Amino acid sequence: NKEQSIAVTGGGSGTGIAAMINRQTDIANSSRAMNASEIQQARDRGVEPVAIPFAIDGLAVIINHELPIQEMTIDQISKIYQGIITNWSELGGPDLPITVYGRQSNSGTYVYFRDHVVKADYTNNMRNMNGTAQIVEAVRSDRTGIGYTGIGYIVDKDGKVADRISVINVALDENSTAFSPLLKENVESGDYPISRALYQFTNGMPEGRILEFIRFELSPEGQQIVANAGYYPIGEKYLQQLKEMGIIE
Repeated sequence: NKEQSIAVTGGGSGTGIAAMINRQTDIANSSRAMNASEIQQARDRGVEPVAIPFAIDGLAVIINHELPIQEMTIDQISKIYQGIITNWSELGGPDLPITVYGRQSNSGTYVYFRDHVVKADYTNNMRNMNGTAQIVEAVRSDRTGIGYTGIGYIVDKDGKVADRISVINVALDENSTAFSPLLKENVESGDYPISRALYQFTNGMPEGRILEFIRFELSPEGQQIVANAGYYPIGEKYLQQLKEMGIIE
């Protein structure tokens, strides 16, 4: 639509959700669901948030390519981010301290990773980066570094992983098989244990041009853009949910 312009501003999921609550945006992108406090705050201001899933993300755990480690369990990753495991030698790597990188607290990825992987507070030694791209650059240049990132930040449209980055295969526990987020089928099946829906929030059911835009995103052409960006199209479960909501037919 050549007559329609769209302004996009970053800042993290919390920033977008706050903008929607304050009626400063039409659509809030978020890599997490809204919490109960945010929903109540929105309703207190006459805003009725509607969550629309539009993509799936396999959240990757990345390390510098010089480290000879290929897989970890969720528990091992949790202990690294809690500051319990502090040296790569504890995981079969070299005798080097682990440098932990993460996002700042207004990031949806920060919240999701804390709540679903770490399941505790982050170590005070975590280096909080302003954006996911900064995590990737930090790990790329730091041979002791570990970070987390949406898969789209490290994989191009041909599936090639960013230079000097290794993606960890993750197992649910020590008795489970480790799976890679680089394979679409692992994320779609749920075998890869760190995957999530990406959402757009609107104030009430979308209408007019906002609805047209969202329907474009959910169309085959729109979902191909999602795939080209390194993420994964939504599956049948979410498509059925969207049909029941009346977003798509």
